Amino acid sequence: MKKYLAILFSVMSFGAFAQKAPASPPAVVIQKVGSTEVMIKYAQPSVKGRLVFAAKDAKPLAPFGEVWRTGANEATTIEFSSDVTVQGKPLAKGVYSLFTIPGPTEWTVIFNSDAKQWGAYTYKAEKDVLRVTGKVSEHAMTEKFTIGVSPAGQISLDWDKSSVSIYVK
Repeated sequence: MKKYLAILFSVMSFGAFAQKAPASPPAVVIQKVGSTEVMIKYAQPSVKGRLVFAAKDAKPLAPFGEVWRTGANEATTIEFSSDVTVQGKPLAKGVYSLFTIPGPTEWTVIFNSDAKQWGAYTYKAEKDVLRVTGKVSEHAMTEKFTIGVSPAGQISLDWDKSSVSIYVK
């Protein structure tokens, strides 16, 4: 009997220490593009039945025309181990915060020199190092915001039914 009570107590104690998964779990993508290592750190919000991208008056999570942190929680960061070109424009090696301005057909992708920010609350456009654009394409439903990097240098931002890609060399 003591043995069964000890097992029961252990199982119940373990449950008390179990933690709930974060609402927007952290994610890291590391990919070699040529000789450059690309590392992206971000948090993955979920759609959860909410409106994600739309005009501001519809109250979406990421309104068209407004700076978005490109994920959740702290600003997403992107690090390049050597100088690169993004959409054909030069960008020095280093760590940048990655912001976007969603639009219905095109997004602005922003590389900002202030890599230590919480969300976009302290974002300052004067610290932008590079801005490029990427076309929106329809995509299979993606519940969790997901960033991917291919060995060929395609960086894709997928969420809900939208996908935006930019290219790094």
